[in-house]
Amino acid sequence: MFKKIMILNRGAIAVRILRTLKEMNINSLVVYSTADKDLPYVKEADEAVELEGNTAQETYLNQDKIIGIIKEFKVDAVHPGYGFLAENTSFARKLDEIGVKFIGPSTKLIDLMADKNRARNTMAQYSMPIGAGSDRLPDDEEEVKRIANGIGYPVLIKPCNGGGGIGMIPVYKEEKLLKSIQKAKSMAEKFFSDDGIYLESYLENPRHIEIQILGDLEGNVVNLFERDCSIQRRHQKIIEESPAPNIERAELNDVLEKVTASIQELGYDNVGTVELLRGSNGNYSFLEINTRLQVEHAVTEEIVDIDLVKSQILSAAGASLVTILPDEITQRNHAIEVRIYAEDPVTFYPSPGVLEVFELPDEEGIRVETGFTKGNKITPYYDPMIAKIIVKALDRTQAINQLIAYLQKVKIEGLKTNVPFLLFALNSSQFRAGNVTTKLTDELVEQFKNELIKH
Repeated sequence: MFKKIMILNRGAIAVRILRTLKEMNINSLVVYSTADKDLPYVKEADEAVELEGNTAQETYLNQDKIIGIIKEFKVDAVHPGYGFLAENTSFARKLDEIGVKFIGPSTKLIDLMADKNRARNTMAQYSMPIGAGSDRLPDDEEEVKRIANGIGYPVLIKPCNGGGGIGMIPVYKEEKLLKSIQKAKSMAEKFFSDDGIYLESYLENPRHIEIQILGDLEGNVVNLFERDCSIQRRHQKIIEESPAPNIERAELNDVLEKVTASIQELGYDNVGTVELLRGSNGNYSFLEINTRLQVEHAVTEEIVDIDLVKSQILSAAGASLVTILPDEITQRNHAIEVRIYAEDPVTFYPSPGVLEVFELPDEEGIRVETGFTKGNKITPYYDPMIAKIIVKALDRTQAINQLIAYLQKVKIEGLKTNVPFLLFALNSSQFRAGNVTTKLTDELVEQFKNELIKH
């Protein structure tokens, strides 16, 4: 087993990983930017090293600086959490070269899934459900038009690399295609240093379903059921839940079985998430595989009672799933997570500031994940998520009601948060009925604005 693990992240996920390392009696080393020096995780770790600077490029993405710390402090393994270098092939390869374990899937798998178009084509060979789409687009404009017509409008332009919805543009008519492609290529080059793009059939009002997978180094793979992550803003999830509402269990079990078989054949060897879109016709289309722990991993942990961080570490150390997991894995009850962001509840623009008041009550049945405390500053340098609130209850209605009751007690002052919108969304008739799609947030925002105008 590893003696010392570096946590290469910050905030809530750093606190989360620390909790498991303490339970496993593994020494922890954290790194922190100058802006993060007062965050709780810095004080809680066994060792903490400052990455001088504030921006992500200066600190959490500075591979040379991080590798130097790993060598100096004799780290055995690195847990990257999510974001930053969690899916960076070059970093994982550098760790391989110095004999330090990257806690995640193999470098080969990270590299294979980094290019979304290559991942799509790869998984098609392993019988993964795949919607209509193209390879990386050529420069020939007439050929591009022919490809789009072959898929059928509307089409979605997507960067081959990257994520977060950046560079994704739906196109409904051919006359808009070439101009939109140039815009997408420009964004892809700016944010991902690769202007490669491809096309997919655009689903107008889909569900976003993701499947939690876990593999080991012996070739075993299991699924830990699904999560519905359809409630999003700017392609970023804000409410996640499991089981997925309003989908027949037989249908979901069939998808779980097919996806797991594909992942087993691929040889997946650690924690990951298969992301799918479900069309209104019930057909599923592969989006990507996130080769890391997800922000919403706590939803799965609550319904299956398995520590995913511990499972990641044990799998990376060579343990078999037979020894890691219980004999039987079942879904228990219903779990819902909301993400609290420092942002305007209408525009969703970031709202950095100081947490002058920060009260998240400690209540039975409510799981709170945060990396902050009163007096901490939410800076403009990183993602503005403040906390995750997860509730588990006997059924979905009870979970919604408990979550609403809890959010009404949350007190945060000094900056704006999205809590008012979360409460509005959870109380909406559409969400309560389980009629969730990736378009629902846009509809709810308009309703929310109208309510604010009335009052």
